[in-house]
Amino acid sequence: MLGPMIPNQPRVPWQSGDDIASLVLRYARETPHGIALVEGDRRVTWAALAARVERVASTLAASSLVPGDRVAILGANSVEYVEIVFGALRAGTCVVPLPTMASTDALARMMADSGSRALLVAGAYREVGRAIADARAVLRVGIDFDGDGFEAYAALCDRAGAPAPAVTIGADDAFDVIYSSGTTGVPKGIAHSHGARKASYAGSRSRYFDPNTVNVIATPFYSNTTSVTWLLTTANAGTNVLLPKFSVDALLDEVARCRVTHAMLVPVQYERLLSSDRFGSADLSSLRFLFCTSAPLRPQTKARVVAETPAELVEIYGLTEGGPVTILEARKHPSKLASVGVPAPGCDVRVVDDAGRELPPGEVGEVIGRSANMMAGYLNRPEDTSAMVLKMADGTTFFRTGDLGRFDEDGFLYLLDRKKDVIISGGFNVFAVDLETVLSTHPGVAEVTVIGVPSERWGETPLAVVVLRPGSAATAAELRDYCNERVGKAQRVSAVVLRDSLPKNAIGKVLKRDLRTEYAGK
Repeated sequence: MLGPMIPNQPRVPWQSGDDIASLVLRYARETPHGIALVEGDRRVTWAALAARVERVASTLAASSLVPGDRVAILGANSVEYVEIVFGALRAGTCVVPLPTMASTDALARMMADSGSRALLVAGAYREVGRAIADARAVLRVGIDFDGDGFEAYAALCDRAGAPAPAVTIGADDAFDVIYSSGTTGVPKGIAHSHGARKASYAGSRSRYFDPNTVNVIATPFYSNTTSVTWLLTTANAGTNVLLPKFSVDALLDEVARCRVTHAMLVPVQYERLLSSDRFGSADLSSLRFLFCTSAPLRPQTKARVVAETPAELVEIYGLTEGGPVTILEARKHPSKLASVGVPAPGCDVRVVDDAGRELPPGEVGEVIGRSANMMAGYLNRPEDTSAMVLKMADGTTFFRTGDLGRFDEDGFLYLLDRKKDVIISGGFNVFAVDLETVLSTHPGVAEVTVIGVPSERWGETPLAVVVLRPGSAATAAELRDYCNERVGKAQRVSAVVLRDSLPKNAIGKVLKRDLRTEYAGK
C-alpha cells in the first residue's frame, strides 16, 4: 500500500473490482472473443489477454514478489508489454515503466530509486538490462530472449503453475511510478495510486470512449501521455492498436487498416503528420476523436486538424503529477484555439499570485489545480513533494504547476510560459509563447522556440531558435525583422538562430534548458 503522501486530496468512490486488471478479467468473461489488442498481424482477444495476465501474476507470486513490490519494464510497445503491466497490477504489484531514451546510468539510478524486485527487458535493450539489473531484482526476464541471467518470458509464462492468488486492490494501493524521459540525471519518480488512475480512466473523459473505440497507441508506454487513451480504451472494452515505433506511414497504415477511431498524438507528431505527402490522400474517415497533450499545440495546427480531418480535436492540459486538468474541444470553440480550454468537470483550476491569492480573468499568475487524479507524491522525495503543494486557508491542497497563465472572461485558460522560464528583459516580463506564436505564422518556419540569454544591456534578452521548412530561403535577419515588426518594443527578439532541429525528449517537448546552456555564452 502506497498511502497518500499529501493530505486532504480529493477522492473517488472505490469498490472491489474497480482496478484496471479486474476490468480486463471482467471483459474476458463478458466478451471473450472481442479484440483487446492489435499489433501488426496479431489479434489478441480479451480471453487470451486475461489468460496471460493471470500467468504473469502467478509467475510474480511464485517468484516471492508480494503486493506493493515494484516491477520494472524496459522495452518498446508490444502485446507482451501490456500483458506484463496488467499482470503486475493483477498481482498487486506496482509497475515501473523505464524510459528507453534515458542513459544506462540514469536507468540504473531509477532501478535503485524504485527498489524494483523484478526487471523485464526486451531484446533490443539486452545489454542495458544486464548493466542496470539491481541485486534486489529477484526476477529477471527477457521479454523476447533468454541468457545473460535473464529467463525467457514465454517459457516462464508457459510453466506458470497454480492460479494467481486473489488480491484485493484498494484505492490507495500503488499503481505505477512514472519517471520522466530525460536523457541524463535522475528524474523524479511520480507515484500514482489505483484511485488516482481510476479518476482518469473512469472520469469525465470516458464520455469520449465506448466499446467500439479503436485507439492507436503511437507514444511509448513509459510516457504518462500514453496512459490517457490506453487506459480509457481498456476500461471501456475498446481495442488498442499498438505501434512499436511511431512513423507517419505506420500511423496512417493502421488508421486505414484497423478503422482507427481514436488517437493520442503529441505536437511534434501532428506537425509531421500534417507535413506528410500522404496526409492529403489518406483515408481518415474512421477517426472520431484526436487527442493532444504533453505540450501546447499551435493554434494554426489545431485549425488544420479540425479543417482537414473528420475528428473532434481534444487538447488536454495537465501534469503527470495530476491536479489541474483543462479540456479544449477545438471544433466546438474555433475562436479559442490559442487556449488550452476550460477546467475539466470535477477539477478546480485557478490562477494565483505569489501569495496564493486567486487572480481575476485577464491577470497573469501561476496555474494551480486540484482534482481526484493527484499523485501520491514523488518517490523518496518528501521535500520535493512538499514544494509541489500549495495549501489553502481552508486546508485544501492544490498542486503548483510552475506554468504562468491567465483565464479569459469565458473561463478559457491561456498558457504563457514556465514560471522559471520567463524572460526578464530591461525589467519587463517577456513571455516566450507570444514571440513563438508570431514567428510560427511565417510561412518559412517549421518549428520555433524562444529562450532567454544573458545580456549586458538588458540583463536578459529573447533569442529565437528556428527550424525552417524544407525549401525555405528565409534568413535569420528576415525572421528577426518579421517578429519585431509585430510585437511590442519590450518584446523584441535580439536575434534568430537557424538550426536543422531542436533538442527534444521522447515525446517531443523541446529541451529549452539544453538550448539555454548552449547559447548562454554566445
